Amino acid sequence: MKVFVGHDWAEAHHDVHVEDGDGRRLGGGRLPDGLEGVARFHELVALHVDTAGDVVVATETDRGLFVGALVAAGYTVLAVNPMSTSRYRERHTTSGAKSDPGDAKVLAGLARTDGHNHRPIAGDSELAEAVKVLARTHQSLIWTRQRQLNQLRSMLREFYPAALEAFEELGHSDALAVLTIAPTPTLGRQVSASKIASALRGGGRQRRVDERAEQIRTALRTDQLAAPPLLSEAMGSTVIALVAIATELTAQIGRIENDLATSFDQHPDAEIIRSLPGLGMILGARVLAEFGDDPNRYADAKCRKNYAGTSPITRASGKSHVVLARYARNRRLADVLLPLGLRHAHPQPWSPGPLRPAPSSG
Repeated sequence: MKVFVGHDWAEAHHDVHVEDGDGRRLGGGRLPDGLEGVARFHELVALHVDTAGDVVVATETDRGLFVGALVAAGYTVLAVNPMSTSRYRERHTTSGAKSDPGDAKVLAGLARTDGHNHRPIAGDSELAEAVKVLARTHQSLIWTRQRQLNQLRSMLREFYPAALEAFEELGHSDALAVLTIAPTPTLGRQVSASKIASALRGGGRQRRVDERAEQIRTALRTDQLAAPPLLSEAMGSTVIALVAIATELTAQIGRIENDLATSFDQHPDAEIIRSLPGLGMILGARVLAEFGDDPNRYADAKCRKNYAGTSPITRASGKSHVVLARYARNRRLADVLLPLGLRHAHPQPWSPGPLRPAPSSG
């Protein structure tokens, strides 16, 4: 017979609820994390089934060592969106009560009655999982750096507008290098062109160094409104901290990017993915990371579109018929595919290359 298990996870423990096909409770309880918890889970379900394929587990996460051990053991593990769990909980109680054992019971009932409506956790290869870790880390670091740069821009706008005139892109190595030596308007007006040029070379610039240094020096010396000296010094100290964080994030993004390129190139699907127009190494790696390489993960093309958020939602009732964008989606994947789709829908006009003389017939 089949048994259905609800798994509610926490950092230090896991609550499980086991029931049969008729909804009768067979066992459960709170399990510790780690090897002991996995061993006790196996003992709990082994009392009622002959093979691992007879166990269906519903959980709210598709990551972690505990869940990975369940997948490796051969159990069917369903990844359930927490919002879906919340809606199923409302079927059992309207008081708003919530507990970890209660959620485990809700998840077990979900696996028994509606398991066919939820996708099993994919059995991606180890290399695909490694690409996923690196691609997500790379993307998260970029998002973190952008938040730091937004904070830096907001700070400069308050007391150092000349820096914003000198640098259109604060994440550029030129901006980070110069702001390190001239974090306040006073230092910006005093810094020499030669010192700026030295900072630019240290930041990696190789061409038109002196010309760019003179442009920055001129911009930093323009007349601007000034904040009080003590306030300016305090904000300058903040600028130094933000610039240091952004610089280190840039270095780590580059390091992760190199590791990502190495892992992605080793995958057998890399050549196919990169053959698609608009998908280079980084975007291609993100597509592989989020879609995975399990050929049985998606039932059809529409499932892929739903997961990526590229298929619309239709809401029809009576005379009302509205088509909306899908917001419940994999955000990381949508950030790649939606701009890519727009680029293909509105391609750049074709321009012919230089004409070549016709080959001679002789």
